[in-house]
Amino acid sequence: MKPVLSIIIVNWNTREHLQACLRSVFACPPAEPFEVWVVDNASSDGSAEMVRQQFPQVHLIANHENLGYGRANNQALRQAQGEFALVLNSDIEVMPGALQALIDFMREHPEAQAAGGQLILPDGRIQPSCSQRLTLWAVFCEQTLLAKAFPRSRLFGSYNLTWWSYDSVREVEQVVGACLLLRRQADGSFPLFDERYFMYAEDTELCHRIRRAGGRIYYVPHAKFKHHLGASSEQESIRAEMVKAYNRSRILFFREVYGAWSVPIYRLLIATGALLRLLLWCGAWLAGKPGRPRAARQVAMFWEVLKDALSR
Repeated sequence: MKPVLSIIIVNWNTREHLQACLRSVFACPPAEPFEVWVVDNASSDGSAEMVRQQFPQVHLIANHENLGYGRANNQALRQAQGEFALVLNSDIEVMPGALQALIDFMREHPEAQAAGGQLILPDGRIQPSCSQRLTLWAVFCEQTLLAKAFPRSRLFGSYNLTWWSYDSVREVEQVVGACLLLRRQADGSFPLFDERYFMYAEDTELCHRIRRAGGRIYYVPHAKFKHHLGASSEQESIRAEMVKAYNRSRILFFREVYGAWSVPIYRLLIATGALLRLLLWCGAWLAGKPGRPRAARQVAMFWEVLKDALSR
């Protein structure tokens, strides 16, 4: 029977999270036929072997190198058979009824080209998982810590909608790629990620493209998922590289969407943000011994981020 839903999970060295994610999918399946794809980006932790042994019903694509998040998702999106495709992070666990809730919403809203569910962090807090359009103002608020200092402000917290309760259906500019449901297009294909984005901002670009083509995107809070945020990038040894990759992807987005003039302004903003954080962590280091090891690591990280922002 042809699946209604194709679930696509890209994995890189998150074996335990991937195992929990797949278990949750099969424990809380939709009421309609579905298929699951796992694309493993050359993990070294036995992830692919675990999928082969424990989940033989899953379609596994085992890459011999890390192709990046968007490109890996595209591998499965090109082969997926469902009416809808759910791009799902390996560090997410499906909660009861969530998958069917997304399917039902898309059928009730034929104008919707994409949707995302509510992401709940392990401590029970709701993760801001949808946003308005990414602008230089949004970056300014983020880098100067105004968005963090005044999350309930519609002026400073407008990008991530942190002033809002995240408890009702809402049309948005984008939902995060950690949980992104896509409708099959009129030509029979799914919208694909831009493969120039190795990691980060590929979801921002895809949602921007969907909106530009006239598609509508919704946040659906009654489809609930548990999110162990940052599983692929939680190791401190690679944090600096991840932050730099994040900034570079956003530079590409700003250049493509707003033009070359926006790039030096963006670089200045991220350099300002890195310098501000570096100084704050220097203060934390000077304040006392208990937190000094962590403060020293953060100082080193933001020094690397600052150098990267100023060197290109």
